[in-house]
Amino acid sequence: MKVTIDIDCTPAEARQFLGLPDLQPLQEAWVREIEKKMMASLDQFSPESLARSWLSGAQAGADWIPAVFGAFMRERGEDKGKKS
Repeated sequence: MKVTIDIDCTPAEARQFLGLPDLQPLQEAWVREIEKKMMASLDQFSPESLARSWLSGAQAGADWIPAVFGAFMRERGEDKGKKS
């Protein structure tokens, strides 16, 4: 035997019926706080500051490229020497 019950109610009505707390005021306060924090740190995400932060590590990040290619080329040169 299978019994199906359809209840037509809003989420707020279901929450109230089940005795669950209304968290909407808490959620609204949380969203306002997040918006304040985002607006306070918005200057860190300007195009100039992003470019400055990306390029500040560019030289350090680029230092490994010649080392990797140098090691690869040396290894390839040794392989060719062994095959001949």
